[in-house]
Amino acid sequence: MSRSTASSLSAPSTVSASSIVSASLAVETPGTGFTDVTREAAKFLREVKAREGALTLFIRHTSASLTIQENADPSVLVDLATALRRLAPENAGWVHDTEGPDDMPAHIKTMLTGTSLQIPVLGGEMALGTWQGIYVIEHRARPHRREIVLQFTGSTN
Repeated sequence: MSRSTASSLSAPSTVSASSIVSASLAVETPGTGFTDVTREAAKFLREVKAREGALTLFIRHTSASLTIQENADPSVLVDLATALRRLAPENAGWVHDTEGPDDMPAHIKTMLTGTSLQIPVLGGEMALGTWQGIYVIEHRARPHRREIVLQFTGSTN
């Protein structure tokens, strides 16, 4: 049985992608957990004078990842970290442990959460929802310096 839902679609807009601008963002993580990089991504868009297009973020690592998640209630991030620990625990008998017991679980968590994001840019700003933020998820216990490639494709002022 199919149900109809109410929906509405805004008028489409067309933009010529006249610019591709890239930069690298270094993020120092304190160890396992979430580091908010929303402000840094917004600053990049301001600096390149982005207008309409898309922002791509890509993390150049296999034991850290990127996500868009709620930024209002910190308990959400606590629960997400708990879920990831349960999905890939350190003591599960992994064969790969070259860099310690958190090495293979970190690779699994990265595979589950992803290494890239693409966010629409409208009027020079990311089209994130009210409670959304961009986070680096560090899956290793010790601090790391993580590199994220930021790339804006679209029109600029």
